[in-house]
Amino acid sequence: MTTETAKTVSVGPRGGSLSIANDRPVVFILGPCQIESRDHARECAAALKAICGALDAPFIFKSSFDKANRSSHAAQRGVGAAAGLPILAEIGAEFAPTTTDVHLPEHCAPAAEAVDLLQIPAFLCRQTDLLVAAAETGKPVNVKKGQFLAPWDMRRVAEKLETAGASGVMLCERGASFGYNTLVSDMRSLPTMAETGWPVVFDATHSVQQPGGLGDRSGGDRRFAPVLARAAAAVG
Repeated sequence: MTTETAKTVSVGPRGGSLSIANDRPVVFILGPCQIESRDHARECAAALKAICGALDAPFIFKSSFDKANRSSHAAQRGVGAAAGLPILAEIGAEFAPTTTDVHLPEHCAPAAEAVDLLQIPAFLCRQTDLLVAAAETGKPVNVKKGQFLAPWDMRRVAEKLETAGASGVMLCERGASFGYNTLVSDMRSLPTMAETGWPVVFDATHSVQQPGGLGDRSGGDRRFAPVLARAAAAVG
């Protein structure tokens, strides 16, 4: 999946360890949804480094210090910024480049000190102040396409980041709302978003999510994650 204007995004310490583009080999984003503890995060990072090292597959470690969009107020959200960001910085120094979600403009600058790539959650992909704050950190930004947006609408999201001076943009497909509690992945969105020139990411696990499907939390059907990952790889 390439375009004539394919753009390269550099992710890693000092902005240069991984070069990501639609005409370059795949890079994986892997890790636990949220940071549960330092030991758990390090255990996951070590295992991923061993697996990806054996396959010669570059990866970015992802885990969130806070997940603010949970279904219920009682759901676990993570360890918070004060505890979580140092853990991410430690993992970045030892295992792989790192990324984490940011939910508020004031999250962006502290998170940028600890990680190599900022991630904007799907529900917040049109929040201009958040996008601008993320771009102004100087770190590249990965934006998840809202479940409510058409893929061509992400061009405007990318333009907000470009205008604010983002060093790089990545656009992520994670499924679109299909009735209640159901997502569907339209593979046409991948080449459509690639028309911006920016690298396109496919989130195979969130694409099989059933938002709010268990009442007080989201469900999902993990059987289809490998199926959709293979389909996205076939697209390019």
